[in-house]
Amino acid sequence: MRLNRFLAAAGLGSRRSCEELIASGAVMLNGRRVDKLATVVADGDDVRVHGRILRVARPLHVLFHKPRGFVVTKSDERGRRTIYDLLPPEFSTLFHVGRLDKDSEGLLLLTNDGDLAQKLTHPSHGIEKEYEVVLDKAFDPIHSAKLLKGIFLEGGRGRFERISQLGPDRVRVVLRQGIKRQIRLMFYNMGYEVERLKRIRIGPVDDRGLPPGRFRMISPRELQVLQATGSAPSKIRKPIRHKRPPGRKIPTRERAGAKSSA
Repeated sequence: MRLNRFLAAAGLGSRRSCEELIASGAVMLNGRRVDKLATVVADGDDVRVHGRILRVARPLHVLFHKPRGFVVTKSDERGRRTIYDLLPPEFSTLFHVGRLDKDSEGLLLLTNDGDLAQKLTHPSHGIEKEYEVVLDKAFDPIHSAKLLKGIFLEGGRGRFERISQLGPDRVRVVLRQGIKRQIRLMFYNMGYEVERLKRIRIGPVDDRGLPPGRFRMISPRELQVLQATGSAPSKIRKPIRHKRPPGRKIPTRERAGAKSSA
């Protein structure tokens, strides 16, 4: 495991902040100071930061249904509510895979598994993410071809993998990209405003049985398929069936906060 992933899995922050920590010379590996980002940590290696021995906890893979009104960050300089306000304290060291903006809702994966996080976020792996979108006016199907072909955005050429109409102003789209605010910007370029945006699927994992503000653990079968997911397309909303119960309830105080934001 690369050193930056090891530090992130040990709860020292995002991989970027861990890279800064390595570059500063604060990390010791088997008694020697290291500052190379490509350093690999093997089983049994002694890793210390500022003299403290680090241990990587068992891998955790949590599926969380983010409500509207919460930001996806561990702390916010503007004092806004974050997703970690809704999660148990023991999840505070998990990092989120990708993000949703404050006004969006839906599925987020939280984990300390750096390898899986990289696979799910790197565009070369083409992990599908599916969304339901409510627009400010009726969608004209004539625009589908342009959205599928692609629109040039600030972060690159954005395109939908698939699009289907659910109602006059409701559509479902599938992405294999991760350009910032991609769905909102693409529809804006076509003359629409997105009034509601909800992520309903990440690869083989969907949101059925998981209400806003709740979470559940990824099942072993789902994890196996996530790890094996490549670039082959899959049908819309064909989830893995699992026997786990729906998400755990969050405390009453926190649940009330989630309801007020939805």
